[in-house]
Amino acid sequence: MRRILLPALVILAACGTPQEQCINRGTRDLRVMEKLIAETQANITRGYAIEEYTVTVPVWQLCSAPAPAPGQPAPPPFYCFEQEAQTRTRPKAIDLKAESAKLQSMLDRRDQMARAAEPVIAQCKAQYPE
Repeated sequence: MRRILLPALVILAACGTPQEQCINRGTRDLRVMEKLIAETQANITRGYAIEEYTVTVPVWQLCSAPAPAPGQPAPPPFYCFEQEAQTRTRPKAIDLKAESAKLQSMLDRRDQMARAAEPVIAQCKAQYPE
């Protein structure tokens, strides 16, 4: 689901008004920080983190033989194994005290970033009124 949602959001962001695009450019780091804060809060609530890792698994695919010599009929397609990368998740132990300290630090930094973004947003609104 995340693989579908992220490209859709990117496309929608690209289609925004000039003012929205300007604000998005000026607040990109703030949005990243918000995402990291939400992830850290979820980790603390759960008591563990979710780690993503990639594995390669064989998958049946419809394959085709190499092109035949001129004048020869094409060979029929056949099934074969192809290697496919898959992303999976697993729980990961975390130090809850360290995560809480990290969260507080990120919250403080987010507040600083939000204050710094206010003039950028005001400038975008002045430059591209709607």
